[in-house]
Amino acid sequence: MVDERIILRDIDGNNIPKYQKIVNAFKESIEINAYKSGDSLPSINNFSKDYKISRDTVFKAYTLLKKQGYINATPNKGYYIRESKKKILLLISTFKAYKEVFYHSFMSYMPDNVIVDLQFHHYNIKSFKAMLDNENGKYYKYIVMGFEHPEVKRVLSKIDADKLMLIDWQADLKISRNFVFQDFGKAFYSCLQDAKSALRKYKKLVFVYPEFTYHPYESVDYFNKFCIENSFNHAVCRNSSKLDIEKQTAYISVNDRILNTLLEQCNLKNLELGKDIGVLSYNDTPLKRFTYKGISVISIDFKDFGAKVAQFISSNEPIQIYLTTSLVLRESL
Repeated sequence: MVDERIILRDIDGNNIPKYQKIVNAFKESIEINAYKSGDSLPSINNFSKDYKISRDTVFKAYTLLKKQGYINATPNKGYYIRESKKKILLLISTFKAYKEVFYHSFMSYMPDNVIVDLQFHHYNIKSFKAMLDNENGKYYKYIVMGFEHPEVKRVLSKIDADKLMLIDWQADLKISRNFVFQDFGKAFYSCLQDAKSALRKYKKLVFVYPEFTYHPYESVDYFNKFCIENSFNHAVCRNSSKLDIEKQTAYISVNDRILNTLLEQCNLKNLELGKDIGVLSYNDTPLKRFTYKGISVISIDFKDFGAKVAQFISSNEPIQIYLTTSLVLRESL
């Protein structure tokens, strides 16, 4: 007799192996509490007979479910549902200081029955595809930091929209059902407007956009717009090897490696930070609050970022949030 708790659809359709369809069906049943901890599964023989699927296929599915921690087996009892554990994929670009703040905040909201698999794609499309193409269906939910590449949208389209959240940057992706994004354009421009009085102390503004950064280029466009509208002498430095700081110039840095270069040159040339030159950095970190009496920043609150993304784990309602980007003035500007 067919077990009505099992949501098994289109067993003979599309290219997904039958054993994987069985695995996905049991996972979905567990997620909606059709199956609960301790419930028995149909025996391999009964499942094979009821659904007209080979015993080998059912055995392979049960073995994979056991390996992934969803079910267990004991003599004389057969297969049964283990204590519910939900696996989450958190796929981000890299692990920098500000992302560490986000991660620890996110993890602090995780319930005991959630396992988070943290992975990094490093803006490498082969790694990105491998992590999502091969793992689709393995996770309860997917939290993904995308980037600009024509293949990214195709890979993400294979994931159930209800199980996918995009974070940090919209890039060239369509608006998904669930997202928590920064605004690297208009919000950045607004922060520059807030910093205008401090920036007026300097004769020139330089946006350092190094060749190795993946920071959204729209920030450069809005920097140029701000400078033109407010009559600032300005330039964009795209070659880090040619960065040579000048007195009475304010520098905007979107990369912490460049920030270190600016501070080192300032020290070597005996220039006073916040007076001879200005520095405005992107993305706040605990260290920036105390370096050189404080580095001025344009940033979101990464603790709040983690908290808002964590809401996705327990919510069944769409989450669509643009984070607040703020200016924090310190003595470097």
